[in-house]
Amino acid sequence: MIHHLKGKLIEKNPTHIIVECNGVGYFVNISLHTFSKLPDNELVNIYTHLQVKEDSHTLFGFSEKSEREIFRLLLSVSGIGSSTARTMLSSMSPVEIRDAIANGNVPSIQAIKGIGAKTAQRVILDLRDKILKMYDIDEVSAVPNNTNRDEALSALEVLGFARKQAEKVVDKVISQDPSLSVENIIKLALKNL
Repeated sequence: MIHHLKGKLIEKNPTHIIVECNGVGYFVNISLHTFSKLPDNELVNIYTHLQVKEDSHTLFGFSEKSEREIFRLLLSVSGIGSSTARTMLSSMSPVEIRDAIANGNVPSIQAIKGIGAKTAQRVILDLRDKILKMYDIDEVSAVPNNTNRDEALSALEVLGFARKQAEKVVDKVISQDPSLSVENIIKLALKNL
């Protein structure tokens, strides 16, 4: 119903903003990803999703159309509500979520607060084909050797490295040589951490 809002940013918080459009102030729930992209007290263009329930009308805002698409896809999964979808988009960027789903990366989705193993698997099961088709991603580009990657990441976490930092380095190492063993992935990753 409400596609987007274009107006003055009156208030900006990590969880919500207030946008004034022609004298009407709209309370818009946002993710941390959108919060980081918004300017302070300027004209903004926010893509929106209006959720209508029996007892409330809730407006969600996004700085990019791609984030709104991922939000709507997440809402289509049984067991994922608007607050969980917003938490996911606050924990990972839309591109990271898209890639994690496309690659079937359960651990990275499960790392999000409030997401268990079954929910993470359901998200991937329900959305993988849609994401591959929607973004025209080849399944071949999915990270191969997922078990080696996951084992290497687990080992690096045990050694005290932050998961996000370790993931970037491990993915870079694997992209250069997908046939590496777990030990070699860890050795090369340690050189770059």
